[in-house]
Amino acid sequence: MEQEQTVNSTVEVEPLFNEYVDFETFSKSDFRVVKIKDCKAVLKSKKLLEFTLDDGTGTDRTILSGIHAFYEPEELIGKTVIAILNLPPRNMMGIDSCGMLISAVHQENGEEKLHLLFVDDSIPAGAKLY
Repeated sequence: MEQEQTVNSTVEVEPLFNEYVDFETFSKSDFRVVKIKDCKAVLKSKKLLEFTLDDGTGTDRTILSGIHAFYEPEELIGKTVIAILNLPPRNMMGIDSCGMLISAVHQENGEEKLHLLFVDDSIPAGAKLY
């Protein structure tokens, strides 16, 4: 028996890329599970949150993300998320951001929606994604 799929006509999704990425290029991306140890708003910024993360190495990692319009810092502490860790550090508002948190983004009723990708808390910090 086929199930009927409901489609929300108010959601706009970006088209898929037509260009392929070879496996060697893809395998250079270091996606890891990270635990949010602390999160706070960056002073003098309306968008940026500063995350202190456990990436499994024993040394805290700082990542800044422009998601303050979608999340309050205190609701994210203790959550388990996904980050790409081998991007070059990027200085924002005088703070080096060492990676990028992974989110899903779409338009709904003309408004941007963003959802951090939360994963099961039982997955340890530092677990690699393939």
